[in-house]
Amino acid sequence: MTVTVYVPCDTTALAMGANAVADALQQAANAKGVDIKLVRNGSRGLFWLEPLVEVETPGGRVAYGPVEPTDVDSLVGAGLFEGKADHPLAQGLTDEIPYLKKQQRLTFSRIGLTDPLSIDDYRAHRGFAGLEKALNMDGQAIVDAVKDSGLRGRGGAAFPTGIKWQTVHDEPEGQKYIVCNADEGDSGTFADRLVMECDPYMLIEGMTIAGLAVGANQGYIYLRSEYPVAQRIFNDALQRAYDAGYLGRDIRGSGKDFDLEVRLGAGAYICGEETSLLDSLEGKRGMVRAKPPLPAIKGLFGLPTVVNNVLSLAAVPYILDQGAQAYADYGMGRSRGTLPMQLAGNVKRGGLVELAFGITLRELMEDFGGGTLSGRPLKAVQVGGPLGAYLPESQWDAPIDYEAFAEFGGVVGHGGVVMFDDTVDMGEQARFAMEFCSVESCGKCTPCRIGAVRGVEVIDRIRAGENAEANLTLLTDLCETMVDGSLCAMGGMTPFPVQSVMKHFPNDLTRQKA
Repeated sequence: MTVTVYVPCDTTALAMGANAVADALQQAANAKGVDIKLVRNGSRGLFWLEPLVEVETPGGRVAYGPVEPTDVDSLVGAGLFEGKADHPLAQGLTDEIPYLKKQQRLTFSRIGLTDPLSIDDYRAHRGFAGLEKALNMDGQAIVDAVKDSGLRGRGGAAFPTGIKWQTVHDEPEGQKYIVCNADEGDSGTFADRLVMECDPYMLIEGMTIAGLAVGANQGYIYLRSEYPVAQRIFNDALQRAYDAGYLGRDIRGSGKDFDLEVRLGAGAYICGEETSLLDSLEGKRGMVRAKPPLPAIKGLFGLPTVVNNVLSLAAVPYILDQGAQAYADYGMGRSRGTLPMQLAGNVKRGGLVELAFGITLRELMEDFGGGTLSGRPLKAVQVGGPLGAYLPESQWDAPIDYEAFAEFGGVVGHGGVVMFDDTVDMGEQARFAMEFCSVESCGKCTPCRIGAVRGVEVIDRIRAGENAEANLTLLTDLCETMVDGSLCAMGGMTPFPVQSVMKHFPNDLTRQKA
């Protein structure tokens, strides 16, 4: 009898030694005369257990982790190939692990279950079902479904996806583009990478449906250059999708066309801003464009363009397959569906958590994250990347919802959650925000280009005890100028973490460094 064994192949698992574990398992199987089928699946997103080895049994998959190559002999001796659980690394049935069981996975329902490059695996889990339906719908009907679902951008601004698509759809017929922003540069984020490494056909399907919706026949994935594994896997998936007739001319005999290719990013955080990204795609230096005109009207090469984040496009296949209402039934208020949140920083159980909008930060960090890795009290959490505010404990019971967070100056953004224990120096964190902007600014507008440099200088003077009161007033004025006067969110949001430190952690900012 052949035993199916799963070892993840994503960047996190590889960094933790997954290849060596896979080799050790194969060698152990050969030595014992056990016939195994070794599947390199995607990660489940339970990063504290990586590499997570799973064994198929009649009762379901049994998980072991985190497994190191030196653990393999003892695991095999304890009955790993039979799915036995008498070992300290045995986690029981994978689906029963509380961290995973308590989630509501719509977008990430397949990751960890399938071989990322197997189209047969993808189809066996309802892959391409949404596309099959979309091929028999007109563009407006597809746009209406996305609008009715309540899907909003998952990259930062949370703009309604269907409205953006409607604008491009309504432009006169002609060349239009679909652009996927996969330049995942926010601190503590990795959901986009997991999509491309663990379920790449989902993004291919979502972008193809977007093309059918608005009348575009060409798409581009602008991929972060620091993701070589994602680049390799996704390009392989693209070729297989072409070979199977899901991309290119006459998709699945429908008479409709859509081409897709990957372009590597330029290593600049600012290229995560949609207009700067478009400049970079055109071969220019990534510089923020003034709006209007919107990219939906004059985007890539001056033509109508849909620019969406990976997670926005990856949600589309579920919506087309299961229906707009099925997606809208999750969430709260105007925040519909689910949000893949990413736990990072000083956290005991880091990883991906997909849940409907409405869970509180405290529940997320304690029930899923398990508190800090150091075991020390949690002091602050930054949500929404390096431009998001630092949130004190008084704000941890707010529901994770775009509007609820906006009420107190919080940012949901891409769903990155970075935790800090009580040893953190929040004054240094405020300085880092300004320094980050000074390095990553495109330089087009004065408030961002000059303001961030002056911001570092002012914070340094405050930290050195030089005219602290006057410099705090100056820092307040500088932040307001950047918020109101910057051309894009880079300069406009850089003050958010600084202002949150000034408001909630003032002693850290004014305490002189030793």
